[in-house]
Amino acid sequence: MEASAPETATTCYRHKDRETNVSCSSCGRPICPDCMTPTPVGMRCPECSRQKTKVRTAATLQSEPRLAYALIAINAIAFIAQVAGGNLNGRAGSVYVDGALFGPAVAAGDWWRIITAGFLHAGPLHILLNMYFLWFLGNLLEPAIGKLRFGIIYFVSLVGGSLGALLVSPGAVTVGASGAVFGLMGAGILVMRARGIDPMQSGLGVTLLLNLGISFLIPNISIGGHIGGLLAGGAVAYLMFELGERQRLAQNAVLIASAALGVVLGVAAVLVA
Repeated sequence: MEASAPETATTCYRHKDRETNVSCSSCGRPICPDCMTPTPVGMRCPECSRQKTKVRTAATLQSEPRLAYALIAINAIAFIAQVAGGNLNGRAGSVYVDGALFGPAVAAGDWWRIITAGFLHAGPLHILLNMYFLWFLGNLLEPAIGKLRFGIIYFVSLVGGSLGALLVSPGAVTVGASGAVFGLMGAGILVMRARGIDPMQSGLGVTLLLNLGISFLIPNISIGGHIGGLLAGGAVAYLMFELGERQRLAQNAVLIASAALGVVLGVAAVLVA
């Protein structure tokens, strides 16, 4: 069940004097910040968060992060194609050569590299780490915000990461879903803040800080790609939740504006290259 803001505020089922726009992702009861427990399938009330056994029904199956799983599958298939056409690290063959982000190639007309590079990886460890974080963030975010908003955030972050990589290191060959993953982390923090949850207490804030530190300390990591994805994901999440939900703007208008931001970032990436 998607935990979204209703038309009018309701009161917490445990604290009748507190208005809230968040519902338990399991039972649907309204909950205030003091009653929210972050789980991989969204915010839950105290009773549901203590449940040890998951009951699968037609309604609960809708909470499965199917888009995140589909994205993981696409990344895995792309890496298998890389290995089949090159070597174990996937850094050879036509899939890698024709799909990796490379400034001069984008400038020559290979604009698709801005997107395809986000589904290629430079070795087994690279894809395993990125897919783990995609799985974790998909379980955390997608059931809470819905597939459409999750998908828009993912792709806008991916394009933002490519733009950042081209700005910082246009002559380097860059691959990986890290930009999109950093964007999801930034979006997750803003979603929590918008819904009254402390990102540091949830652990997501610490995870982001650690990964940012790693980005600057370990060589051969695309700092521009990580920062670009983070900023893009944060920008689109701010538009969706800080402005869209809190200011009660028309949802369709917010979604169109969010998708348009991705197009603008893509055009900017081509112009930068």
